[in-house]
Amino acid sequence: MTPTCQSDVGKIKTLLLKRAEDAFVDQSFIDKQWQSLGFTSKPDFNTAVAEYQGFVEIINKFGIKIVFAPFDKSTGLDSIYVRDSSIVCSKGIILCNMGKKVRAFEPAACLSTFKLLELPIVGSITGEAKVEGGDIVWLNDRTLAIAEGYRTNAQGIAQLTELLGDCIDNLIVVPSPHWNGPDDVFHLMSTYSPIDTDLSLVYSPLLTVPFRNLLLEMGKKLIEVPHEEFQSMGCNVLTISPRQCVMLEGNPITRRKLEKAGVEVHAYKGTEISSKGCGGPTCLTRPLIRSKLN
Repeated sequence: MTPTCQSDVGKIKTLLLKRAEDAFVDQSFIDKQWQSLGFTSKPDFNTAVAEYQGFVEIINKFGIKIVFAPFDKSTGLDSIYVRDSSIVCSKGIILCNMGKKVRAFEPAACLSTFKLLELPIVGSITGEAKVEGGDIVWLNDRTLAIAEGYRTNAQGIAQLTELLGDCIDNLIVVPSPHWNGPDDVFHLMSTYSPIDTDLSLVYSPLLTVPFRNLLLEMGKKLIEVPHEEFQSMGCNVLTISPRQCVMLEGNPITRRKLEKAGVEVHAYKGTEISSKGCGGPTCLTRPLIRSKLN
């Protein structure tokens, strides 16, 4: 399998997921972990499994090949958010080094799946260097934006730049705000989701002015997420193909804005699998192959 994923808007062909039952295991497993992992409240296992099945049913509508990461005893509840443990470029997979220490074993746990798919492994972020996949967004196929903050640090950005090599022309470093502090779940994709090559969803109050101006200079129209829908992850939207996306239920204003811009929106119920763990549809997914855009 050859990865072609230097895009966040090209049509997804192959997608890595991890079922709720393989991440959450059972109610006892949840009971032991949810507080220490910073979940906002305790998920219900049976409801989480049902919600996840609904999420997969939506993904299946698009004819996407789904690869499921298996249960791994070294990982916890957060492993349902498969985006964060790896990055995909045209050369292959780059394994991350998690800024959240309790997630340290997640990249290695995904390695066996990547090897089964015969995906080339470019390398890993190591040592004190930290990078999480939610902090990375492709602005186009040669330009990558990466947040520097509590989950991704300068050392990680330097290592990632070296591993990417000639895959990119520009790496845009976007400083992250302190927001709710180092224990909060905050990534670049908390505030920015590309919807098409010329359309983006943003929460401007937490974007830096230089980054927001850059998006405008690149010709991207910005749809603004309202304040009341930021905490409910209105800005965390998975683009399946240009102007076709999946978002979390409970963000009606943002949905209407997207639809007014000609975007086809599919919403899933995710109280247990998304809201309580602060991980929306981009967090739940790691696209491996997307169609290249002309």
